Amino acid sequence: MEPFRNEPLVDFTRPGAHERFEAEVEALRRRPPEHLPLVVGGRRVTTSESLVSLNPSHPSETVATVARAGIAEAEAALDAAERALPAWSHLPATARAAVLLRAAGIMRRERTRLSALECVEVGKPRGEADADVAEAIDFLEFYARAVIPLSGPQEVHSAPQELNELRHLPLGVGLILPPWNFPLAILTGMASAAIVTGNTVLLKPSSVTPAIGWRYVEIMEAAGLPPGVLNFVPGSGSEIGAHLVQSPRVRFISFTGSRDVGLKINERAARTPPGQRWIKRVVAEMGGKDAIVVLEDADLTAAAEAIVVSAFGFSGQKCSACSRAIVVEAVYDRLVPELVRRTLNLVIGPAEARSTDVGPVSDAAAMEKILGYIDLGKGEGRLLCGGRRLDGEGYLVEPTIFADVEPRARIAQEEIFGPVLAVLRARDLDEALEIANDTVYGLTGAVFGRSRPALEHARERFHVGNLYINRKCTGALVGAHPFGGFNLSGTDAKAGGADYLRAFVQAQSIAERV
Repeated sequence: MEPFRNEPLVDFTRPGAHERFEAEVEALRRRPPEHLPLVVGGRRVTTSESLVSLNPSHPSETVATVARAGIAEAEAALDAAERALPAWSHLPATARAAVLLRAAGIMRRERTRLSALECVEVGKPRGEADADVAEAIDFLEFYARAVIPLSGPQEVHSAPQELNELRHLPLGVGLILPPWNFPLAILTGMASAAIVTGNTVLLKPSSVTPAIGWRYVEIMEAAGLPPGVLNFVPGSGSEIGAHLVQSPRVRFISFTGSRDVGLKINERAARTPPGQRWIKRVVAEMGGKDAIVVLEDADLTAAAEAIVVSAFGFSGQKCSACSRAIVVEAVYDRLVPELVRRTLNLVIGPAEARSTDVGPVSDAAAMEKILGYIDLGKGEGRLLCGGRRLDGEGYLVEPTIFADVEPRARIAQEEIFGPVLAVLRARDLDEALEIANDTVYGLTGAVFGRSRPALEHARERFHVGNLYINRKCTGALVGAHPFGGFNLSGTDAKAGGADYLRAFVQAQSIAERV
């Protein structure tokens, strides 16, 4: 295989790029909604109940309906995964990797259509949607390469008169619970890492983005994945999600989502029901309250651009989004007006519009939660811009900035997951880092400044899993920025790095006397 390279993003300034994307969006919006089945052991299964996927830019439009799995279908999927496990786990790693590489090729050929589906189903503007598909391709390409050395002989010290070996074995049957905000990229990374290491899985996609999850299953099947290795079981988190988390037949759970749900999964998975012969492994990424710190010698133009992009890209619906700007006193009054100016220049509108910078939030429930935090923020800070839902059909919330927020205010402590930025004042670097670290999270953060001693101090003291210097705190690249956080941000498994695959294997040591 050639060395790994990140997939280039589409250049929408090139002739025809906008038009191709818009044609795919229009075709999706004109098409009658599909009804998508479950996939259990390769069989298409319909059920009496359905989930409905809506276009958040135009909630009157149904994107798809999807069969809803119940307990019986979940158990059938476990049966299928157990049946498929022996053959799949004993395939050479090169054969499993080849499936991922073929899937990456299919995604490249269907890239515009997949981006359009993200735009329609979850409201990603074209640049964000394309970047999500590119990241999904990166995960497939990267993990296909990373599994080869992991599956070969591992280095161990020799002992006298012994043959010594260390090898990695798959865990078994696992449950994949991806989020809606990176509906193809994170789903692909979570599921494909487990699959390429020899496990079989049940995929329960987010109820917000089941059509994108279905398309991933179709792509993996077209790439040659055997029946039963990947089973598609959309359904209620409180019903089949809870059932599968507690099932003694599930060996591991991979989850990305909110802190509260992740902690509940971890608690339930820690129990050992009758018949379970292992301690369940939980791989969890559970959000953040991410900060960009701006020092007195920073390039304020670059800092302002990074804060606005990190705070309001995809309407702030990223676990890595900058929801706090912590600015030292010396430049606070110079930076804040620039943040407001840039934010007011953002165009808010339906995701498919060429001019849109900030599209809708995911659904009505998310919109109401965000608006509730904005109302709260009016009593915790000084509202500088935004603060309203826009008139019209879509779930459009203005990018909102609050200044002079206290470190312990709720809008400075709780993950809002929307386009809301709290600006906090600090005396100096030490106080800024103290404020930055004073949350239950520890996912991403950034520091803008020029002083080498100050930047080195920040490297030592800023307690986050992904720290960026003089750049935005979003946009981790597979291979370059292994992604995962500290504290209640998750288990820091480092998605997009070679170590991530170790979360889905167990090491066996073998010694033979000679």
